[in-house]
Amino acid sequence: MWHAHCVKLDAREIALFAEHGVSVAHCPCSNMRLGSGIAPIGEMLQAGVNVGLGVDGSGSNDSGHMMNEARQAMLLQRVAHGGDAMSARTALELATRGGAKALGRDDLGSIEIGKRADFAAFKASELALSGAWDRVAGLLHAGPLQAWHTVIEGKFVVQEGQVVTIDLPSVLAAHHQLSVGLMND
Repeated sequence: MWHAHCVKLDAREIALFAEHGVSVAHCPCSNMRLGSGIAPIGEMLQAGVNVGLGVDGSGSNDSGHMMNEARQAMLLQRVAHGGDAMSARTALELATRGGAKALGRDDLGSIEIGKRADFAAFKASELALSGAWDRVAGLLHAGPLQAWHTVIEGKFVVQEGQVVTIDLPSVLAAHHQLSVGLMND
């Protein structure tokens, strides 16, 4: 079982989540946009609660960009609890292994033999990463960056920064028309 947001949990509730194996889908961009609060992620992790990241819905998230969500999770915890409250690597773990565990998926969340071939690769020669002494942490500190390659089920979806599975200009034009239509109704 998992619950979304959990910005108002107290110590007793966190202990109950840990005791019963309840996961949390943390959606920091949504929480910030709606002003609903800051989830006690450090306390949850320390108690043994599994935390994954979610992007919530388009009504309360600007982009659905998981790397940006990981960045915001890290930064929001730092604002609330100090500069060492969450590392970039911990935030990336929430976005990958934590999310997979929350969904009960042992076939994804990390790159290992026998797991799904779903991953994103980022171009390390990007200007934004040029000063990053730790390229992994740089992905969050310099981000959000656009994926150079994205592979889902072993097939490229983004290759060299371009979506290759759909006619993106046509999809964007149709999306815009639908949006305009909704605004005029």
